[in-house]
Amino acid sequence: MPGRGRIAAGPGPDGLATIRVPSAPATGNRRWRGVLLAAIALGGLGLLALAGRSTLTRSFSTLGHIRWAWIPLAVFCEFGSMAAFARSQRRLLRAGGTKLHLRSVMAVTYAGNAISVSLPLAGPEVSAAFSFRQFSRHGIDPVVAGWALAVSGIISSFAFSFVLAAGAIGSHNPAAVGLGLGGAVISLVPTVAVVAALRFEAARRRLNRLLARLVALSRRLFRRPGPGAEQTLERLLDRLSAIRLPRLQYAEVFGLSVGNWLADCLCLLAALDATGSAPHLPDLVLAYGLAMAAGGIGLTPGGLGVMEVALTAALVGAGVTGQHALAGVLVYRLISFWLVMAAGWAVMVLLLRRQRADAAVPEPAVVVPAAYGAAEE
Repeated sequence: MPGRGRIAAGPGPDGLATIRVPSAPATGNRRWRGVLLAAIALGGLGLLALAGRSTLTRSFSTLGHIRWAWIPLAVFCEFGSMAAFARSQRRLLRAGGTKLHLRSVMAVTYAGNAISVSLPLAGPEVSAAFSFRQFSRHGIDPVVAGWALAVSGIISSFAFSFVLAAGAIGSHNPAAVGLGLGGAVISLVPTVAVVAALRFEAARRRLNRLLARLVALSRRLFRRPGPGAEQTLERLLDRLSAIRLPRLQYAEVFGLSVGNWLADCLCLLAALDATGSAPHLPDLVLAYGLAMAAGGIGLTPGGLGVMEVALTAALVGAGVTGQHALAGVLVYRLISFWLVMAAGWAVMVLLLRRQRADAAVPEPAVVVPAAYGAAEE
C-alpha cells in the first residue's frame, strides 16, 4: 500500500526538518522496539499459518494456477494510483506560481513512499520531511511546500472516508454497512478537527490541550516524539491558513485523491481475478477500506503482517474463500507494497546520484574585465 492518507507534521517552523540524534540508551531502546514490532508481525503471520495450514497450502496451490493476463492490469492500476497521487500534489504545489514537471513530482512521490513504508511509526513524518526538502530543491517556496503536504494529507484522508462510506452503502450486509460507515466517520475525525480548529479559536485551544496530553502519554510509553511536538498543530494550522485555492481546484485535487484510492482498490480486484475469485465490487471496496484502516496504524513498516491478516480476514467476510483471499492478497501486496517500494528506492538512488553530481559541479568564476577594474580605480 502506498504511504498516503495521513496528516504528517512535516518540517519545522523554520522550514527545515529537524533530525535529533538520541543518546546511546535511547538508540538501544528504539532498536529493541523495532525488533519487538517485527517479532509481533512475524508472530502474527506464523499464527495465521499454523491456524490455517490447509488454507495456506491451498493458497500456494492457487498461485500455481494464476491467470497471468490479470497481472499487467494490476500493475497498471497500482502505478495509476501513484500517478493520481503525484498529480494531486503537483496541483497543490502550483498554488505558489511555480510550475513543476510531473516527472519530478512522480520521482519524489515514489522515493517518499519508499521511506514511508520502510520505517515503522515514524515513516510518514520522515517521508514528509524528505518530500519537503526535495520540493525545496526544485524551487518551491518553503511555505507552499509545507502547505501542499499538509493539505494533501487532509484531502487524502477525506477521500479515503468517502471511498469507505461508498463501499459501506453499496454493501449487502447490514452489519458491514454499520461497520463501514462507523469507520468512515472515525477516519474523518482528524479532518473535521483541523477544519474546526481553523474556524474556531475555542476548538483550537481544546485540540492543543488534547494533543499535549497525547504527546505526554506517548513519551511515557515510547519515549517519543521529541521536544517541540506539542506545537505540531499550530504549525499545521499556520500552513493551512497561509494559502488558499479556488474551490474548483480543491475539487480537482479531491477527485485525484479518490482516484488514487480507487485505483489501488482496482489493483486488489485484478489480483483476486488473477487467482480466480472476486467479491461484489461494493463489498470489495468495503473490505479494502477496513483493511487499510487497520493496516494504517503504522506499528510495522507498511503494515507488514498486519495488512495481510486484516485484508484476508476482510475478504473472507466479504464472501471470498480463504484460499483465494490469501492468494489474492499475496499477489496484491507483491505489487502494491514490494514492487512499488523497490521502484521508490531505485528512484531514491537516482535522486541522490543527481544531487551529488550537482554538488560536485563548481560554480562558474566571475571574470572582471581589466578595463572595468581600471575604471573603478
